Amino acid sequence: MPEVIKVKTGNKFEDLGSYSRLVAVDNMIWVSNTAGRNPRTKLIPEDLTEQTNQVLDNISGALAAVDAVLEDVVSARVFVQFPEDIDTIMAAYGKRMGGINPTLTMTCPPLGAAQYKVEIDVVAVRGVSKADVKELLVSL
Repeated sequence: MPEVIKVKTGNKFEDLGSYSRLVAVDNMIWVSNTAGRNPRTKLIPEDLTEQTNQVLDNISGALAAVDAVLEDVVSARVFVQFPEDIDTIMAAYGKRMGGINPTLTMTCPPLGAAQYKVEIDVVAVRGVSKADVKELLVSL
């Protein structure tokens, strides 16, 4: 029987939408679309880089609850509210995720409110950060 862990943060939307911030099934981990609201201050930074880093801090905190780290992320989806913000958000994301290099989908759908300039969801595999990695360069 697999071990299933569901992590909640107390966010009102988790109850309203009946979802978990994170679900881990054995070593596979899925983190819900996460915004850049600071959990202590409840504020969302206006600055794109700060907001992107707060999103990744929030994801990192959720992963830590199940003994995983950001370096265990194997896939990410980045949702950017305004297309003109893509370069700044991608640079902030890339600086933070440098060396991890998960798969990435970046898209620009409308988000829940204009203050949410970026949201990210990820898939991680606990322990991948300690694995030997082989990188291949292919021509498509």
